[in-house]
Amino acid sequence: MKIIDVPQTGKLGLVVAFQGRNGLIRRIKVIPKQPNTFRQMAVRSRLTLAAAGFDLLTEAQQDAWNDTAAKYRSKATLGQSGPLTGLQLFVRINTNLTQMGQEAVTDPPAYPMFTALAPQNIHITNLLGVITITATCPTSPGENTVLSACAPQHSGVRRPPQLKLLGTCPAAVQGSANLTSLYQASFTLPAENQRVFFSAHQMISGWAGPAALFSALVPANA
Repeated sequence: MKIIDVPQTGKLGLVVAFQGRNGLIRRIKVIPKQPNTFRQMAVRSRLTLAAAGFDLLTEAQQDAWNDTAAKYRSKATLGQSGPLTGLQLFVRINTNLTQMGQEAVTDPPAYPMFTALAPQNIHITNLLGVITITATCPTSPGENTVLSACAPQHSGVRRPPQLKLLGTCPAAVQGSANLTSLYQASFTLPAENQRVFFSAHQMISGWAGPAALFSALVPANA
């Protein structure tokens, strides 16, 4: 239920408070379902291995991660954030790397220089019922542009649910990258008048750059 109270988030006994779209929400705590899908188990495995790997570092390596992490802050919650710990940064960097099929690192990589994103928008065509999803890319997406998306949504949705990592952006041909197969590998292709959301960001040496969010509506059958 929506309530009026001081800003708050988290669990207290059997009640959970969080910030909703229209204000503060408080509800009874519900234990989420654990389907233990292959993807879910893979994420947990990467997190477990990365956390355990920090204990295997030398003291000097751990200190290097701590010193680097102190320069970066956690995502703000209720307007508050704090510096990362070495363990948090180590896990973040290495789970990003292993998720993309790259080798984990023992020393903190330097923060990269991120360039402008190649994807500029998402375009969907519906030709005789054949759905094609493309990204307009005036420049090459290279090997570091990562895409995430969600399942097809109703046309009225303007804020996407949690996005799922799809992989790296395909090469662009004549300024356009075809995302249809990449999307279809994780979701059912959208139908007429459904909306699709994509997010794009660069991933370099385990560091994630600023993300851009795009959406497109499936047009009527042409």
